[in-house]
Amino acid sequence: MRPAQALIDLAALRHNYQLARELSGGRALAVIKANAYGHGAVVCAEALSDADGFAVACIEEALELRAAGIRQPILLLEGFFTADELPLIEQHQLSTVVHSDWQVQAIEQASLSTPLQVWLKIDSGMHRVGVAPIEAAGLYQRLLASGRVGKVVLMTHFARADELDCPRTVEQHKVFLNAVAGLKAEVSLANSPGLLGWPQVRNDWGRAGIMLYGATPFSAPHAMAERLKPVMRLQSKIIAVRELPVGEPVGYAGRFVTARKTRVGVVAMGYADGYPRHAPDGTPVAVDSQRTRLIGRVSMDMLTVDLTDLPHAGVGSAVELWGSQVLASEVASLADSIPYQLFCNVRRAPLVYQN
Repeated sequence: MRPAQALIDLAALRHNYQLARELSGGRALAVIKANAYGHGAVVCAEALSDADGFAVACIEEALELRAAGIRQPILLLEGFFTADELPLIEQHQLSTVVHSDWQVQAIEQASLSTPLQVWLKIDSGMHRVGVAPIEAAGLYQRLLASGRVGKVVLMTHFARADELDCPRTVEQHKVFLNAVAGLKAEVSLANSPGLLGWPQVRNDWGRAGIMLYGATPFSAPHAMAERLKPVMRLQSKIIAVRELPVGEPVGYAGRFVTARKTRVGVVAMGYADGYPRHAPDGTPVAVDSQRTRLIGRVSMDMLTVDLTDLPHAGVGSAVELWGSQVLASEVASLADSIPYQLFCNVRRAPLVYQN
């Protein structure tokens, strides 16, 4: 069997969720959209059996969880895309984000027997989706007056909370507070960087995304983020070794050329498995728990690493591409990516779970 696999540590997942709940000041949604950022949504939801609730992108993801027997609250972060989804939302007891006037109108006109739980999203400055701050109070009142909504949670999303020296989060927070002044409702503001780095925005509901999977949202070390435990360990093995003299190119396009006698290890891992093709020479890799470096361009199914200073490493040696020895954030930064994308791109390498 090809040795490439992604080992998923469910105990680490639970640890990270408990940290999110601790920081939230109230309750925390576990964001498991996009197949739990590539970690397996159903298995992760089952592992988080005590979670206050889950958040997914769309109704298709929610229905997969319901079909698997997940009974906790589930929030549709993108809301509904057409009015004919509302009966399904009611039937499966889902909560939905409302971010546009047309969605309010659709709820007002819907034939529903059970009141919905709605999260009214206010655009405080992200400028992606959300109702205008000046419209928030009116839409809130319309939802409650419709007779089709039993509860409204007020929310927004921060655009630059991962930049701890940027004033934008404070500015957005003020916009939100002004927009909801006088409204009595639960509030959800803090995403992962908000929970970890902005205590002033923690409120009734936190939304734990990337932190749930053990990756820091920050570009610099952060004390709270250091409490996170990596959940995914992308691993494989050395399948061949080459001894090359000085001046030999390695891999496609000869991007790396040996500057000394070099032992090259070939790893069963490539961009088809989810490892970033644009990772540069020098990207850290751990072989038999010792850090070394990527050399040469990543291929579809294989990549090459420097074994020159690891004389005992050879065919069969264990390789960690990211995990606890090499953080996904390190690889992502060097590959001009983010951990979110690395995790979501893991496809062919099978997921293997441990409790």
